[in-house]
Amino acid sequence: MSAVLPLPVRKQTITRVLPGFRLSLGFTLFYLCLIVLIPLSAVFLNTFTMSWDGFVAAVTSPRVMASYRLTFGASLIAAVLNVIFGGIVAWVLVRYEFPGKKIIDALVDLPFALPTAVAGIALTALYSANGWIGQYLEAIGIKVAFTPLGVVVALTFIGLPFVVRTVQPVLEDAERELEEAAASLGASHWQTFSKVIFPTVLPALLTGFALAFARATGEYGSVIFIAGNMPMVSEITPLFIVTKLEQYDYAGATAIAVVMLLVSFAMLLTINLLQAWARKRGQSEKV
Repeated sequence: MSAVLPLPVRKQTITRVLPGFRLSLGFTLFYLCLIVLIPLSAVFLNTFTMSWDGFVAAVTSPRVMASYRLTFGASLIAAVLNVIFGGIVAWVLVRYEFPGKKIIDALVDLPFALPTAVAGIALTALYSANGWIGQYLEAIGIKVAFTPLGVVVALTFIGLPFVVRTVQPVLEDAERELEEAAASLGASHWQTFSKVIFPTVLPALLTGFALAFARATGEYGSVIFIAGNMPMVSEITPLFIVTKLEQYDYAGATAIAVVMLLVSFAMLLTINLLQAWARKRGQSEKV
């Protein structure tokens, strides 16, 4: 019998749809520098035309400090409200079937598509003293339009989709078998939620909170109509920056923008660290 010779082994060549690592990395860095880093660097460079005392005076005046408190405080409250109620909306859309579900699911994205100025006018019309909702709130002593409460309402409106669309896919991918196993072992509804469901969706909730907060701090169009823009009362920081620009005080405007940028970056970094910690903790508990 003749010996059967083994066929030569061919090296498998890996075909890549996208270009190689170096070209992809170079394009990524170039795009990020062009879109993100260069504009942000320009903000910092414009502040170098001011002295340190001038910078401190520009960013710590009583009117600017009041706008900081309103902007970041209202953004924080709106983000917390969106985490609570946005999580409930996402839960209902994922876990229940009911007539008109697709319509409600589509309405969640309405703040994305609606122009912010239109949203501000609509909210002002609803919550003003003679509006459909405002007239009943005014009767019990609650004034929404042209107050800080109106700012919170507007920021909650524009931030809700970020939480819902972040939490919804996580709930869809969650393993319901774990909930059924917890129930079969005698766990109560609260124990199942706190030990099984909540750790799973916590990173997504933190991500939605970060996105809603970041969106709210820079919101302008929907807020200026319902806020009333009264100095020291309902004036947001983005509006104050626009006012500085209209007065040709570019250095003062960029100085305030730098403070907003640093505070927002610090809060987002903290939230991302909390998100990483929650994800790591959840993985360790599964092991």
